[in-house]
Amino acid sequence: MKTKTALLVAALSTSVISLSSHSEINLSGFASINAGKVLSGDGVPQFGLPPTFLADYPIVSVYEEEWDFDPESLFGLQVSADLMEGLTATAQIVARGADEWDPDFEWAYLSYEINDNWTVQAGKKRLPLFYYSDFYDVGYAYVWMRAPADNYTWQIFNYTGANVLYTTDIGDWSLQANLYTGKEDDKDNKLLGDFFFGGAETREIWKDIFGGVVNVSKDWFEARLSVMEYTNERYIDGERQFFGDKDYRDGTFYGVAFNFDFESWFVLTEMSRLELDSDFDTRMLTLGYRWNEFTPFVGYSEYEQDDPDGEEHNTTMVGLRWDFHPSAAFKVQYDKVEDNSFALAVAGDSEAITLGVDVVF
Repeated sequence: MKTKTALLVAALSTSVISLSSHSEINLSGFASINAGKVLSGDGVPQFGLPPTFLADYPIVSVYEEEWDFDPESLFGLQVSADLMEGLTATAQIVARGADEWDPDFEWAYLSYEINDNWTVQAGKKRLPLFYYSDFYDVGYAYVWMRAPADNYTWQIFNYTGANVLYTTDIGDWSLQANLYTGKEDDKDNKLLGDFFFGGAETREIWKDIFGGVVNVSKDWFEARLSVMEYTNERYIDGERQFFGDKDYRDGTFYGVAFNFDFESWFVLTEMSRLELDSDFDTRMLTLGYRWNEFTPFVGYSEYEQDDPDGEEHNTTMVGLRWDFHPSAAFKVQYDKVEDNSFALAVAGDSEAITLGVDVVF
């Protein structure tokens, strides 16, 4: 890990030195130092899983009965180089406790601003399925300890490709649109391999990705619509998997979020459907109140598969955010998970407590 870290730091340093005379370099970062534990839980005895709270699906952040700082703690650094005349280069490195603090590039892309409305980008980015996808790792950017796991559950969360951004104002309304295409080939998918397939090396491929996002906002109201199509291929321990009589399957994702902000009170909602072998539906609702630097909140999220033998779970959450510093927030959250899956139990029922500090710099 030290060798890889040193190489990444050296690469960034070299980039800063070599570009400094030709462009403006902007450095920013974020970090979360979190801890948590399971208060009670059933686990999944048939899989040998002890009482477990699966806080984050894509990166497999798992809490058990002892206090643990690793599952959700992370450190991120973003470098942006303004190459002038509308061209910028952006890279983001994130090191996670869940990955033994092994740093990796989450973002690496070029942007070209054609004019005030249109921007073209290409490279590696976050797959923009959900409202919080673009700042999923930046805990300071949202009220909870983490984006609700029942909603943000898919095994692929990045893609490499190209996209076109459009922004404008229509009267009092702001409009942002994003059209994107690309693929992702995750040669050792952590969620599927480590958690669902008993440690088998799982290669997960999403290809022929084509999607779009539209976001509109005005005063206290914001709405976001998302749709994406893709083709899924999978290899387990090197063997190509079949989905029925085919060695691939096509999926279509739909997502919608409606947010309402009335200064002190706010309501956050998000729903999605993935049409694959069967339908997978997620829903989330959060109600919060800002009182000076304190923000208590309650929320509920759920995941349901349209299959009697499929996956089904929900989470009730209660928490508090304390903005004790202009660039830092302390959070504490209680989660109660009900795992009603029949054949494919995920982590069983659980109650858990997590707390931590999110910072941006």
